[in-house]
Amino acid sequence: MTEFNFLQSLPSVAPEIGLTILAVVVLLLDVYLPENQRRTIAYVTAVGLALLAITPIIWAPPAAGAGAENLLYWGGMVRHDTLAQIFKVMVLLAGSLSSLMAIDVKGLGRRGEFYLIIVVSTLGATLISGAADLIMVFLGLETLSIPLYVLAAFNRNDARSAEGGMKYFLFGSFASALMLFGFSILYGFSGQTNLYAIADQLSVGLGSTPIPVLVAMVLVVVGFGFKIGAVPFHFWTPDMYEGAPTPVTAFVSVASKAASFALLMRFLIAVFPNTLVLGNQDIQSFWVQLAAAMAVISMTLGNVLALSQRNIKRLLAYSSIAQAGYTLIGVAAIQAQAPLDQAQAVASVGFYMFMYVFTNILAFAVVVLFSEATGSETIADLAGLNRRSPWLALTLTVALLSLAGIPPAAGFFGKFFLFNAAVKSGLAWLAIVGVLNSIVALYYYLVVIKVMYVDRSPDEDKPIPMSSASGWVLGIPTVLVLVLGTIGAQVVFNWAVAGAVSLFAS
Repeated sequence: MTEFNFLQSLPSVAPEIGLTILAVVVLLLDVYLPENQRRTIAYVTAVGLALLAITPIIWAPPAAGAGAENLLYWGGMVRHDTLAQIFKVMVLLAGSLSSLMAIDVKGLGRRGEFYLIIVVSTLGATLISGAADLIMVFLGLETLSIPLYVLAAFNRNDARSAEGGMKYFLFGSFASALMLFGFSILYGFSGQTNLYAIADQLSVGLGSTPIPVLVAMVLVVVGFGFKIGAVPFHFWTPDMYEGAPTPVTAFVSVASKAASFALLMRFLIAVFPNTLVLGNQDIQSFWVQLAAAMAVISMTLGNVLALSQRNIKRLLAYSSIAQAGYTLIGVAAIQAQAPLDQAQAVASVGFYMFMYVFTNILAFAVVVLFSEATGSETIADLAGLNRRSPWLALTLTVALLSLAGIPPAAGFFGKFFLFNAAVKSGLAWLAIVGVLNSIVALYYYLVVIKVMYVDRSPDEDKPIPMSSASGWVLGIPTVLVLVLGTIGAQVVFNWAVAGAVSLFAS
């Protein structure tokens, strides 16, 4: 595991090397480009991130059957498997689309430092997607998070942005401290930092005492709960979503959440496997119950609070909390006994995050264009949007129907795979709770659609302008959401299943 071969290890960090080079290029462009050419930085960032999304596919990981020791690189710090490949692709594409989204936003489009921070944060997201060591986990999480604290408060003259950024920073710092404390407990009792070596040593170091492991697990879950925006660690979400520049909100809502779910599954399966039993306590059953409880609370609270929202960004914030709850159903379903059912539970999370990235990017892209044109983020002001811009109304409808789980949008198969995994793992009650919550969520999504198509507005004769960049950032996610809801669903799910199989290789 510790044997080092540079050329053999290079594919495992190819996206990260490319991101580092891209960050230097963006920095140089920011320094030397004249003011009238600074939009070029946005295009370079967007195209560069999109091209780097191909690298995990070009340098495919070894077959899962090769064993865990053949998937670990850089001294065991990084694991190059199909699950990491999938999540790296989605966070790179999220960064690309978010950069493209910001081109026409006042205060962002010509700010080179904005795109540099996006690239650095994406670097952190790719690192944690394949992290296999506690040190790499923490470094990757902080590389992801610290730039996001800066981006959340990027509009220094906006009090809402400053407030949202400060809350995000304070909650994030507290969550990181708790997570680091949990890591220190695990290291103290195992003497290991590699995720795949900790579990083997815990039973030796602790004997039959499960309490330190459970305490460490709870502390770590608190940190992950903050990153994914799950209840009760969600308090930062509505204010940050509303106050941050909308492209930043879009990026945080998808890239940070997706990478954190990749790491959460890897961490729980590697460090707390079903073979780890201390005393009479089955360690896996404890975190499964914890994930199930967080799923129910997050779904219910997120959907109920979304019903009363009047600001579209706050509505999407509470929707994001509910989406984290749905995704946690797949995490809880990992308790399934059959290996194939376990793999499908992990795959359901992978597919859901894949479709969620493009769905949420699409929703926020419409919000960006509407708010830039009208100066409003109020749902009531969306009245008559179909007559002002049929394309904007249609794309937002596709995004909302996908979030609600209505075919032919991708969210239908996303929820189907999650609920099916729960049933197969013996958590049918959790799938029922998810279905009931989906019905509640459908109401507030349909309210927004009704406002766009039915309600009247005195501004209906004022069209909303759209640039070519905006057309791309709307068109690409729309096509992908529809493809993932039809012919592409099984293809991506099978890819995710392959990633899940590689995750269980040891």
